[in-house]
Amino acid sequence: MEIIVGTAGHIDHGKTALVRALTGMDADRLPEEKRRGITVDIGFAELAADEHHFGFVDVPGHERFVKNMLAGAGGIDIVLLVIAGDEGVMPQTR
Repeated sequence: MEIIVGTAGHIDHGKTALVRALTGMDADRLPEEKRRGITVDIGFAELAADEHHFGFVDVPGHERFVKNMLAGAGGIDIVLLVIAGDEGVMPQTR
């Protein structure tokens, strides 16, 4: 079974780090993302577990990159809403 999982949440709340922890893959691939330490464009990772295959779509959390976030939202089956424990719900979370 194929399940497409999207990330959602405020910038710097750990969406990409969570995808990396779950899959072992870094969804941030662009030099600009590495340099700035933020996701700029949608990234992808995958995880196979028994008969399930999970595809992860890691989207930017910064309001300036909403167009990129929306481009990655098509076809998502389920969303991981990531909220940092030290900051709680932020404007981009809503």
